Order: sequence, then C-alpha cells, then structure tokens
Amino acid sequence: MSGRRGLATGVLLVAVPVLLVLMTCGGGIDWLTPGRLLAALRGELTGTELALVRLRWWKAATTAVVGASLALSGALLQGLFRNGLASPSLVGISGGANLASSAALLGLTRVTALAGAAPVLVPVAGFIGALGDGSLVATLARRNGRLSIPTLLLTGLAVNAFLAGLLAALQSLSLAQPDILRELLSLSFGKLDDRNGGHALTGLVGLVVGLLVLPFVARSLDLLQAGEEDAASLGVDVPRVQATCLAAACLAASCAVAVAHQVPFVGLMVPHLLRRLVGPGQHVLWLAAPAGAVFLLLTELVQVRVFGLGVLQPGVVLSLLGGPFFLLLLREQGRELRSW
Repeated sequence: MSGRRGLATGVLLVAVPVLLVLMTCGGGIDWLTPGRLLAALRGELTGTELALVRLRWWKAATTAVVGASLALSGALLQGLFRNGLASPSLVGISGGANLASSAALLGLTRVTALAGAAPVLVPVAGFIGALGDGSLVATLARRNGRLSIPTLLLTGLAVNAFLAGLLAALQSLSLAQPDILRELLSLSFGKLDDRNGGHALTGLVGLVVGLLVLPFVARSLDLLQAGEEDAASLGVDVPRVQATCLAAACLAASCAVAVAHQVPFVGLMVPHLLRRLVGPGQHVLWLAAPAGAVFLLLTELVQVRVFGLGVLQPGVVLSLLGGPFFLLLLREQGRELRSW
C-alpha cells in the first residue's frame, strides 16, 4: 500500500502542472500552441492574444484551486463525521455559503458605497453562512451526545431544501435587475469562465488555511475513527479538533463557492476515490487537494473539448457524475446504514 501511495503522490504532483498547461492551451474553442504560451510568458504577446492567454490561465488556476478546496473540505468532513457520505454539498455547507454569498452580492448592489469591497465581503459572508449551517446540521444530527449519520444526511437534505427556497426568493427579488439575476442564477450551476487573479487568490486563501490546519488534526482524525471516547482517552482534545476541522472545511468550501458558486459532489467523490486507491487514513487528507485539482481540471477540460465552451456549466457536469456516484455509495453502504 505504501508503494501505491508514493506512486499516487508522484502522479498527482506531475498531473497538476500538466493539466494547468493543457487547460490554458485547450480550454477554449481553439487550441493555443505551446509556442504561443511561451511567448506570453516571455512578454512577446500583446493585445487580444495576450488577453486570451491570461483569461485561459486564470480560468485554469481558479479551476485547480476550487477543485482542491472542495476535495480538501470533503476529506476533512468525512474524517470529522467518520463517514464517506459526508461532503460540503450534502451537509449544507455549500448551500449556506451559496445563500450568504448571494445575499451579500444582492445587498452590495443596493449599497454602491460598498460595491468595491465585494471581493472581500462576499467570501466573508459565504464563510459565515457555511459555518452557521454546518454547525446547525452537526448539532441537530446529534442524539444523546453521539452523531447519527442517517440523521446528519437527512438534516442536510432538509436544510439544503430550505436554503434552495431562500435562494429562489432572492432571485425573485432581482427580476427587475437582469445583470444581478443572471449572476444569481449562475450560482446554482457553477461558473468557471471569465475568472481573474482575484478569483484565484480568493479561493487560494481558503485552500492554504485548510492545508495549514492538516498537521494539527491529521493524526487526531485517525484516532477519532475509533470513536470520540477512545480518542479522548488517548489524549485527543476532541472539541478542539472538531471545531478546527469544521472551521477549516467551511472556509475552504465557502471560498470555493465565492469564486465558482455551486460545484457539487467534488468533496464527496474525490476523497472516496482516494480511499479506494491509497487506503484509509490521513494519506487521504494530504492527497485530497492535488487530487481535487486534477479531478476538476480534467472534468472541465474534457467537457469543453466535447461539448464546447460555455455549453454545460460545471455544476451541471458534476451533478450528472455525482448523482449516480452517490446512489452507488448508498447501495454499497446499505448494510452499514441499516446497522445505525
């Protein structure tokens, strides 16, 4: 298994820069030759050509950051809740971030004096919404001090339905503002086109914080798999680890939602596939970020080359992939679910 982990690590670390280049060259209607990309790096391009290269590069960078953030968030949540069915989109974190970001965006359009602060205020609002909903779902899913996974999933579904209703209400309030309505509607399907350096940097903040947290929680999460009581007896500060993991997962997911809106199932699929590949344990946490970047870059590159630029939004593609994947997981874990 250790050899497989080493091979997976090497492949992922090589695949990320390769896919970034491929996405920059082929993430549009026409392929850019590597020579044009090198010319842009050397400062030999100007005007429309340079703008095109920059646009594709920032889309590729944002896609990688969003995929890495969502996969890391999912891995933290699955370790925290001790179940592979947990993910940002299923337990309400992405929905809370989406609603709060939408409300902030709509509010900032009404207060022109604060419009320039949108790149900061929208992610902050998303983090507050994600943390609030994540904490609410985790609290409601506890029974007699223990976390019930079926209750967690059902509570997450109920909260997501309520949040979807509130988001629809916000969209209804924006019918007289077509530009704002178009932006709010895109929140439901994800958006990776027309990204810039500010988007990539916003997503990177949540990713970096999540990665910095890993050395302090990775071993504790391994010990938590045996149960909170056993972990506490081994010296794990369970409340601190839980609060730290939940905050880091919420921040990573909310920053991703702030720049790409709804991109579901990445946090569910990537950690689960990694466990199949390298086995359980903290290795999944360390590999989640590069694996998530590779997964979303490859998905976006393939769908652009097959369907064309802008035909299918990333949220649509991931829903088509993630829905059947989730059903297979439910079927696979049916015996375990009946035992809870």
